[in-house]
Amino acid sequence: MGGQPLAGRSIVVTRPAGQADSLCAVLAALGAEPLRFPLLTITPVADPAPLQDVARRLADFSLAFFVSPNAVHLALDAMLPVAPWPASLAIATVGKGSEAALAARGFADVIAPQSGFDSESVLALPAFQAGAVAGKRVLILRGDGGRDLLGDTLVQRGATVEYLTCYHRSGPADDPAPLVARARDGRLDALTLTSSEGVAHLTALPGAAELRPVPVFVPHPRIAAAARDAGFSTVIATGAGDQGLIDGLIDHFSARNHNAYPG
Repeated sequence: MGGQPLAGRSIVVTRPAGQADSLCAVLAALGAEPLRFPLLTITPVADPAPLQDVARRLADFSLAFFVSPNAVHLALDAMLPVAPWPASLAIATVGKGSEAALAARGFADVIAPQSGFDSESVLALPAFQAGAVAGKRVLILRGDGGRDLLGDTLVQRGATVEYLTCYHRSGPADDPAPLVARARDGRLDALTLTSSEGVAHLTALPGAAELRPVPVFVPHPRIAAAARDAGFSTVIATGAGDQGLIDGLIDHFSARNHNAYPG
């Protein structure tokens, strides 16, 4: 297969619109057919006033944590026209996508774990220990809902935490019928799932039972557990991020595994 180890493979990319381009481009370069089916729909908050209010008092905080690339772009789009980012306010995030989003907005000194890519990894960083955060105000910029582990633990460590909702999340907006039909016909080789919330949305789709025989590739043990609990028969846990997914797909569909799935 040479430089196209995924030649002929139809691989579903379920990242939200706007976060799938990089993964799809790499898959295509490796010979695959990337099929976009966003399992999360991201919409900006209808009322920017809370974001604008916090923008005026950013200097009150010692640390700001962005949970995702969406949080980076949608928060900064609303906040920076109101007030500049204070030089004293440290920025933290998790995941290479969020780091890249911050770099694109001109933020270079970002606190982030270099492995793990979850709240537990963030909480292990020196900047998040009790000695560093006790008595400090921390701003967490996120979508509606999500895990509270980070904020709850920071409060336990003596910080004052304020959440700021930057966007709303909802289920898939696309019609799943073409995807289900391809799975029924054996013309899907893999599904990539990048959030536990996405797993829940996927299993709620009409015809979801047709998707369960398709191998699922997930970049985190928590997502793998959710996929197994949802009844997917083949769940492959990969390394973190897009690169982990790519490496896992290549390994699975290498020559010795070419008959792993009849699709």
